Amino acid sequence: MLRLSLIIATYNRAESLLTALQSVVEQDAPKEQWECVVVNNNSTDDTADRFRAFAEAHPDVNLRMVDEVRQGLSFARNRGIVESTGEYIAIIDDDERIAPEFISSYISLFDTTPDAMAAGGPIVAEYPSGKPRWMSCFTERPIANTMYFGNKVRLFPGTRIPGGGNMALRRSAVKRYGVFDTSLGYVGEQLIGGEECDLFERLQIAEAKYYYVPGAVMYHIITKEKLTLDYLKRLSYNVGVSQLRRARYYHRIGRMKCRECIKWGITLALVAWYGITLQWSKAKYLCVMRWQISRGLWSKNI
Repeated sequence: MLRLSLIIATYNRAESLLTALQSVVEQDAPKEQWECVVVNNNSTDDTADRFRAFAEAHPDVNLRMVDEVRQGLSFARNRGIVESTGEYIAIIDDDERIAPEFISSYISLFDTTPDAMAAGGPIVAEYPSGKPRWMSCFTERPIANTMYFGNKVRLFPGTRIPGGGNMALRRSAVKRYGVFDTSLGYVGEQLIGGEECDLFERLQIAEAKYYYVPGAVMYHIITKEKLTLDYLKRLSYNVGVSQLRRARYYHRIGRMKCRECIKWGITLALVAWYGITLQWSKAKYLCVMRWQISRGLWSKNI
């Protein structure tokens, strides 16, 4: 059995997939220890042809592509888990690149930390078109999910969990706690997420431990299409919808809505501060984000 399988689900992002794959072939872990499984989720662009050419240009790396015809990120990730063979499983997305120590850092963590069932690493946002002035740390989080908890291995702090585009699990943990809920997760251009939160909630209930791995750095490439008001509205609304679906499953809708009211109080305090400091665009986008999340939380026809 290989030590680690790296899974990348992709949908109509041929160019960015090649950027991700270039960082994959530059890993410092011995090539005989790992594989990379790309799951093509019904791409209609030239993803398959460009992957084939890339793999042929790197015959020394264990790269392969499999197809998943059921549309959705959770379906694609689950297919990758089934098709992979590694003792450990790492998952990234097709709009990222990873540090050369990414794979070796996860292998080292699981080899030396027997109680680690899962793990995650730092997430650094990159803005090729420039970071917009309206973006605050609050509006950046749903878009880029930036994450940094220092330079030492540690348990994840508080209620934080690994980011969906930078997580790793033991295969034994997948067998014990299950895979991704296919009622959650992006489907094509639909932005309903929450599948990672659902998976890690199962680990939390079982008191399974998951660790922060500073060497497993992922760079999240944020394109200009994700820096529009329309995208923030759609994303935030679907954050609310995914939270509502999980709250229904775990029978905690009342608690969820009470927490949202508290968050509104915090939001209004922040908006007042941004107003005092004349940061009107940050105040506006923060309100938009909170309003759209609330719309999703109080939606009915989902």
